[in-house]
Amino acid sequence: MTTIERVLYASIATKQALLEDAELLARIQSVVDLLVETYRNDGKVLFCGNGGSAGDAQHIAAELSGRFYLDRPPLYAEALHVNSSYLTAVGNDYGYDEVFARMVRAAARSGDVVVGLSTSGNSPNVLRALAAAQDAGAKTVAFTGQSGGKMANAVDILLNVPSSDTPRIQECHITVGHIICELVEVELFG
Repeated sequence: MTTIERVLYASIATKQALLEDAELLARIQSVVDLLVETYRNDGKVLFCGNGGSAGDAQHIAAELSGRFYLDRPPLYAEALHVNSSYLTAVGNDYGYDEVFARMVRAAARSGDVVVGLSTSGNSPNVLRALAAAQDAGAKTVAFTGQSGGKMANAVDILLNVPSSDTPRIQECHITVGHIICELVEVELFG
């Protein structure tokens, strides 16, 4: 078997495990329901993550704020890392662990949702953002790997992909993100 084949089979196997996890599928639906309720009540959804998870956070936010399948009004969704001046200033002045939490304290209110993405579930800056969200009365969601890490007990809804392999986790995060975007869009505008 070639490396290409091995990677593709591993990706398929991870998605198959996700598909067979009825409890996890129910939690994905719970996130859809939460976001629909948030948007119906004029709330916003804020995303944060590091590295590839930052890319996934930005991707999912763009699908919600731009469009997915339907030509429809925009939904308020923002990735908290996209303002590089803010990120570097806060990182320099307060430390990197504060970069997301400080913006959550500024932007999140009761009725909003903060979504943290971390394959390990242990990213300190994402954990602090989730704690700041809860302090503000916002709901929290985490996209993680199998164990959930420290986020397993720190969020309202945990979406822990059944893998401990970072690339496979990230592939499932974007798949799950796309599913959520599609269902939210259909529920609100379908």
